[in-house]
Amino acid sequence: MAGIPASCNASAKAEKTSGAVPTVTVRSVLNQLGLDRAAIVGHDIGTMVAYAYAARYRGRTEKLVVMDAPVPGIPPWDEIVRSPLLWQFDFGGPDMERLVSGRERIYLDRFWNEFAGDPSKIDEATREHYAKLYALPGAMHSAFAQFRSIRQDAQDNMVSMGTKLTMPVLAVGGQKSFGSNEAIVMRNAAVNVTEVVISNSGHWLMEEEPAATIAAVRAFLTSK
Repeated sequence: MAGIPASCNASAKAEKTSGAVPTVTVRSVLNQLGLDRAAIVGHDIGTMVAYAYAARYRGRTEKLVVMDAPVPGIPPWDEIVRSPLLWQFDFGGPDMERLVSGRERIYLDRFWNEFAGDPSKIDEATREHYAKLYALPGAMHSAFAQFRSIRQDAQDNMVSMGTKLTMPVLAVGGQKSFGSNEAIVMRNAAVNVTEVVISNSGHWLMEEEPAATIAAVRAFLTSK
């Protein structure tokens, strides 16, 4: 079993218009590698891209893994998006970019500190690395654009949800974050959903409980 990592790169200079853009990019990479079918795994924004990909390329998606994030438009989206923790979905624009400019580390620390079950698991080197990336020219603009595209993603996904996914789906939630809600969301969009909740973890599954997360994903992908 081989994996091909793909990043939803918010520091890219090109502004993203909707979830459809990265799905086409992923498909292009797979085509170049000569892979007609693949299992798709996503976390955070990657979950949104992974669902959009599976909905668009149903016949080319063997399995789908989504981890600890809502999917725009998929119930109970309207309830989830009202959470005060998700204010960033509507945060953006020139004035917001001015507010964050030079304060990227403060902005990012908020995600690590509030979404983690144990913020100490997000080490200083990781925090500094991403703060430097997001301080690059145009990076925060692209990051905000990614969030602003979520409204269009929600409309697109509500259409896709009309025909549920039939491939096997693994829905993984952190016990101290989305938990079983990940599976609740996906059962509204897919017919064959397996639920896993990672104990003692918040949102940052691979930083907080990497061994348990990898074991769950590997077991699902290698199962018949």
